[in-house]
Amino acid sequence: MLLLDVGNSRSKWARIENREWVQQGVVDNAEWKSGKRIFELLSPPSRIIISNVAGEEMAKLLRGRCSKWSAQVELVMAREFQCGVRNTYINPLQLGSDRWAALIAARNRINHACLVVNCGTATTVDALSDDGEFLGGLILPGVTLMQQSLMHNAAQLKDGEGQLESFPRSTADAIYSGVIRATIGAIEQQRSALKILGFSEMIPCVLSGGAADKIEKHLGMAVERVDNLVLEGLKIIGETSA
Repeated sequence: MLLLDVGNSRSKWARIENREWVQQGVVDNAEWKSGKRIFELLSPPSRIIISNVAGEEMAKLLRGRCSKWSAQVELVMAREFQCGVRNTYINPLQLGSDRWAALIAARNRINHACLVVNCGTATTVDALSDDGEFLGGLILPGVTLMQQSLMHNAAQLKDGEGQLESFPRSTADAIYSGVIRATIGAIEQQRSALKILGFSEMIPCVLSGGAADKIEKHLGMAVERVDNLVLEGLKIIGETSA
């Protein structure tokens, strides 16, 4: 199987043979659009399973890039129930395929209530119950997007990267500290919401995404770091639907 996790700015891919991970990589989405033949050295996959949140234009492009193989592109979509996860979204199909795959992977790893957090272009904070019910979740701007938004829209706020401080005394530190604390606050608020529903005090966080390093060390809860969580979910979906 060839698995593709196509995000808003970059794509992760993996090749699976006999249930084993044999190749993995990351490419910027611009490389797809440039026509670069990213997979030209790969042997033909038996299946091509894709989570794509980059829009219909990207979906068409992916189909074109994979058309040299006989396997049809399978675009994953959220369902009401799959691989042990029940989707309670008002419109189940509206849930992003990346979030759905990540929930399935997290459920496979942790068989009780947890938070599933992806720190990418957007940060998502999703909640799973003890019995695998997706209760709902948050979407907020990612760490980099929040920083860029402030710097782009406020002329006086262009002052470097910054670092986390309890009481920042420079503009750069104030922006960075605000962004990090906003993200941590969203995660901790959702953890508190799960506790109010009666779930255990020991609610873990399954964490992934490009900005996970910036968040992980500041979370006051058990964290299981999984860098390829969406790909793991796609693998499970592929294997159970074979």
